[in-house]
Amino acid sequence: MRTITHRRVVITGMGGVSNLAQTGVATWAAMKEGRSGVSPLRSFPQNDDWSVRFAGEIHDFDPSHVVDPREQRRIDRVALFAMVAADEAARDCGYDLRNEGDPYRHGTVIGSGIGGVITMEDGLIKLLASGPRRVSPFVVPRLMVNAGAGNVSIQFNLRGPSTAVASACASSGHAVGISMQIIQRGDCDIMLAGGSEAAITPLTLSAFASMKALSTRNDDPTRASRPFDRDRDGFVLSEGGAVLVLEELEHAKKRGARIYAELVGYGATGDAYHIAAPDVEGSGAFKAMEFALRDAEVNADSVGYINAHGTSTPQGDKAEVAAVKRLFGDHAYKLAMSSTKSMTGHALGAAGGLESIVAIMAIYEGVLAPTINLDNPDEGFDLDFVRHTAQERVVDVTLNNTFGFGGHNVSLVFKRFRS
Repeated sequence: MRTITHRRVVITGMGGVSNLAQTGVATWAAMKEGRSGVSPLRSFPQNDDWSVRFAGEIHDFDPSHVVDPREQRRIDRVALFAMVAADEAARDCGYDLRNEGDPYRHGTVIGSGIGGVITMEDGLIKLLASGPRRVSPFVVPRLMVNAGAGNVSIQFNLRGPSTAVASACASSGHAVGISMQIIQRGDCDIMLAGGSEAAITPLTLSAFASMKALSTRNDDPTRASRPFDRDRDGFVLSEGGAVLVLEELEHAKKRGARIYAELVGYGATGDAYHIAAPDVEGSGAFKAMEFALRDAEVNADSVGYINAHGTSTPQGDKAEVAAVKRLFGDHAYKLAMSSTKSMTGHALGAAGGLESIVAIMAIYEGVLAPTINLDNPDEGFDLDFVRHTAQERVVDVTLNNTFGFGGHNVSLVFKRFRS
């Protein structure tokens, strides 16, 4: 029987695509400046029947440097986001995944809350308009939730574990946590982990609007996403992708890799409460953070920064703040917590990947990204939310929270690397 040992896992590469910029590096730079990536919708026409006419779209997306234009027709936008983010992350880590090492020691977990919904909608329209013989043979491989993981696996010859996670907005948080465990138990040395989402479509937008989940601030889109503010009225639907390179420490050290931070903790829970609303007490979020800190073997008072789930919904923000106060006690007033969804909107299954980059860079650069649009904190929201402008602060331990419909809660703990 194999002895399972918990090997150390470090972050050696990162890549991202967002409505702020089409690389992870530029996205982080835009976040530090407090820029908004929310704008009026361009991807499909709307009239006065649409209660929401803006989103966090990625305009002029061009993946041609990664995927041949002819091949792009066979791949949904959601998988293209994953492939572009993975390409940046792989180049950033400085290791030739296609040609170096044992490919069966390299794997990937890419999450998505919805998958290829653009392909689903377009395929149904063609079916109804032209009949079944006109439906493309590429519909199924385009719409699969696992298409991101499958394409990234092919892209980099990753022959180890290759799988997908679909837990709504917690998808990429789960993907990173599961990938950490795969390395810890010795099954792989390198994992590409994260998530992608491309769900700004007529059906998805109208469905979220029908639930009254979205902000309707059509006259002021850039100020619509306002986590923790008393005037918040819902989240802003956005899209994007992010991939981290997780690597076993000795493998990284042997090749002289740059190490951004160490991934030391993963906690996951279920609310068992409601399919679309959070537990009002934030009990699931509380336990996810508690379990993550226990897994990391770090004390709560060592945490310097939390990248909050912070979607800008009345119930969700309230539950998360309550959970943080309950877990951290007096220390909650000493740490900082911001929501970068104030700038990007909510990228659903990609959110945890993009926001993990923020939590990692807080350690690596000593800069905490702001919560913009937080003009009037809601009653009882008296923590340091890094309002409006970034803070320079040395932090050694950070958390990233991602919570999703279905009651899924994930918390990841990152720590300054020390040999």
